[in-house]
Amino acid sequence: MEIMETVKTAAHFPSSLPHMHHLLALLLLVVAVCKLTALIVKRRETLRNLEAFPGPPAHWLFGHVQEFKQDGTELDKVVKWGEQYPFAFQIWFGPFVSFLNIHHPDYVKTLLSTTEPKDDFGYRFIIPWIGDGLLVSSGQKWFRNRRLLTPGFHYDILKPYVKLMSDSAKTMLDKWESYAQTSESFELFEHVSLMTLDSIMKCAFSCNSDCQHEGGTNAYIKAVYDLSFLINLRFRVIPYHNNIIFHLSPHGFRFRKAVKVAHHHTEEVIRKRREELKKETELDRIQAKRNLDFLDILLCARDENQHSLSDEDIRAEVDTFMFEGHDTTASGISFILYCLACNPEHQQMCRDEITYALEGKDTIDWEDLSKIPYTTMCIKESLRLYPPVPGIARKITKPLTFFDGRTAAAGSLVGTSVYGIHRNATVWENPNVFDPLRFLPENVSSRSPHAFVPFSAGPRNCIGQTFAMNEMKVVIALTLRRYQLIEDPDRKPKVIPSLVLRSLNGIHIKIKPVDHQP
Repeated sequence: MEIMETVKTAAHFPSSLPHMHHLLALLLLVVAVCKLTALIVKRRETLRNLEAFPGPPAHWLFGHVQEFKQDGTELDKVVKWGEQYPFAFQIWFGPFVSFLNIHHPDYVKTLLSTTEPKDDFGYRFIIPWIGDGLLVSSGQKWFRNRRLLTPGFHYDILKPYVKLMSDSAKTMLDKWESYAQTSESFELFEHVSLMTLDSIMKCAFSCNSDCQHEGGTNAYIKAVYDLSFLINLRFRVIPYHNNIIFHLSPHGFRFRKAVKVAHHHTEEVIRKRREELKKETELDRIQAKRNLDFLDILLCARDENQHSLSDEDIRAEVDTFMFEGHDTTASGISFILYCLACNPEHQQMCRDEITYALEGKDTIDWEDLSKIPYTTMCIKESLRLYPPVPGIARKITKPLTFFDGRTAAAGSLVGTSVYGIHRNATVWENPNVFDPLRFLPENVSSRSPHAFVPFSAGPRNCIGQTFAMNEMKVVIALTLRRYQLIEDPDRKPKVIPSLVLRSLNGIHIKIKPVDHQP
């Protein structure tokens, strides 16, 4: 009997398929309507929450996305909008996501003095790569990990790094000899990126890589370039905001492949160090044998309850520091060299100062870093014009009232346009002019401290900013001691905001040897 019933059921099954299809289609329609309704409600709520902050007209579907053409003009467009809408304005990415873009020091001070978390829109695209590290974590986890990692940036740890940075810089400068002999224009960023990767591997992980001689074939560098491009692309292509659509796309496949390469690189670094530390787990004993590095601090860190960082936390912090410690610094150094090439009079003043400070040495020591104040001012002026991180964003958890009485509601996405602040004509006189004297002590004291924020500010500022500034000083000093930098007027950089500030057509200069004869 049971067999007969099964046969009868099976016989009726084909005829029931159309009904199942109709039911499934109806269910999908209901889900789609519910989702669309929720998005429309969200849009109305966003419009209501930010109605005090008008902005440039937006397309009903694309928002302002079509204004950002990736042609090297979009950052200047944001600055132009800032002239029309003082302090802050809305920028829409599609029909449902709006950021309040702030571009004035007094507004920035209000936001950056808080510990509000990074936004859950753009930053979520980077999490598969760098995990829940200091850059994106929040709450107690961020507070605990920030406290555990801070000893890794004490000057006792940073001091020995200067020699390692010098060695990496010299390797790069040796490779430039061929360009110096021919006066041929060449692209900076790739060279500098390999050099800063070499430097971070030596300083933070005591690992001597050969990445500078491997050139563009370095798998990790290629993965970082891919990840930076794909994350930026995903932010701009509205359908890619959906995890399923992005996952199934060719770009999603390429992204996962690049993440795998980056994670393999990180895991190898951690694995090798764990092997070395099997016999020693106390920092004092390790320090008696060699200089401590960032990875030692991570693996040996303990909180007040003697709990260590989890394996997942360690990988996230290593990935975060690998990215931020080499890619952002590479951007900064490349644009500093470009600015000095474009401003030969300031370049020569830096060279004279560096020559005097080094007293004939072909390297630079920790003590020399404080002897080059004019060079430091030129570095800061370049960071003002070309901030390595052109924007940062937070999602506020409570209402935020600014000095002029306007309030952004809880749940709002608030973006800080670092590029916009640094070129705000109400803050900086002739903001597009390279003028290092802006950073004379008397001029700095007359400005808001939030007028210059290349490393962010407040409790969530960049934990590695001293490391980055030291590396910039080392590389600039050794480069200017050896080469004269010359602008290539035919190849002006087309600046674009990616994860870090880049140029669409590269950053090109010419060089020639410096004559050290009296």
